[in-house]
Amino acid sequence: MATTVASWRDSYKGMSSDNIKGLVLALSSSVFIGASFIVKKKGLKKAGASGVRAGSGGYSYLYEPLWWIGMITMIVGEIANFAAYAFAPAILVTPLGALSIIISAVLAHIILRERLHIFGVLGCALCVVGSITIVLHAPQEREIESVIEVWDLATEPAFLFYAALVIAAVFVLIFNFVPDYGQTHIMVYIGICSLVGSLSVMSVKAIGIALKLTLSGMNQLIYPQTWAFTMVVITCVLTQMNYLNKALDTFNTAVVSPIYYVMFTSLTILASVIMFKDWDRQSPTQIVTEMCGFVTILSGTFLLHKTKDMADGSAALPIRIPKHSDDDGFENEGIPLKRQDAMRSASH
Repeated sequence: MATTVASWRDSYKGMSSDNIKGLVLALSSSVFIGASFIVKKKGLKKAGASGVRAGSGGYSYLYEPLWWIGMITMIVGEIANFAAYAFAPAILVTPLGALSIIISAVLAHIILRERLHIFGVLGCALCVVGSITIVLHAPQEREIESVIEVWDLATEPAFLFYAALVIAAVFVLIFNFVPDYGQTHIMVYIGICSLVGSLSVMSVKAIGIALKLTLSGMNQLIYPQTWAFTMVVITCVLTQMNYLNKALDTFNTAVVSPIYYVMFTSLTILASVIMFKDWDRQSPTQIVTEMCGFVTILSGTFLLHKTKDMADGSAALPIRIPKHSDDDGFENEGIPLKRQDAMRSASH
C-alpha cells in the first residue's frame, strides 16, 4: 500500500506551479463566461420587454444594466482565459473551454427554467470526466525566458509549414468557396474561423508569455517580436469575428457551436504540439490518455447540444435558418461556446 501511495505521488507531484495557475485561471474563465451568457440573456429579455428586441435589430439592451453586467463578466472571463495561456500549455487550457457550456446549461436550468434533459446531464458529466483526464495528464509548460525563444519556435520549419498550409487554405476558402458555398455549406465559414483561430491562440500565448516576463522584471516590450505577435493576433481575431458572425447569421447556433468547438480545439492542439512540442515531454501512454479525454469532452459537448433540442421538444433543428426567425429573439441561441459568444458580442 505504501509503495502504491509513493508511486502515485511520484506520478503527480510533477504538476508545476505554472500549470496549476493556468488551470485555476482557465476554470475561473469558464465560470465567468458561462455565467455571463445567462446574465446577458436575462438583460436581453428584460430590454426586449420594454423596447425593440435584439433579434429584430433593436439596441435597447445597451440601456440595460443587467446586459452590461453580463458583458463585464464575460470580459473578465476572457482576460482570465488570456492569462491562462501564459502559464499553461494550450492542450490543457483550450479543451477546458467546454466547461463554460456546463455552467451555462446548469444556470439556464436553475435561473431561466430551461429544461436540462437527462442525456444533457450525461453530456455535462462526460465533459467533466474528459476535463479531469486532460488536467491529470497535461504536459508541463515549457520554460521560456524571452519572447525571442517563442519567435524561434514559431519560425522553425515545421511550424512555418503548418502556418503556410493554414494561410493557403484560408485564402482558398475565402476566394474560391465563400462566394458560391458560404451560404449553404456550414464548414466554409467555420473552417476559416478554426484555421485562423489556431494561429491566433499561438500568438496570444506568445503575448501572454511576454507580459508575464515583463511583469516579473524582464521587459519584453522592447523586442519587435512582441509587436509582431500582437499584429498577428489583431489580424486573426478580426478575421475570426467577421466569418464567425457570418456563420452565426446564416446557420443555427446549436449546430455551429459544437462543430466550431471541435475544429477550433483540434487545430489549436495540433498547432501547439507542432510549435511548442508539447508531446516531446510525454510518454505515449500520457498522449493517448489526453486524446481519450479530449474525445470524451467532444462527446459530452455534442450530447449536450443535441439533447437541448430534445428538451425544447423538437426532433431536429435545420442546419440553415432564416435570419432572426425565433419568436422572442432568444430561442435559437442555444448554449454558446466561449470564443464564439465573445466574438459575437463584440460585433454588437
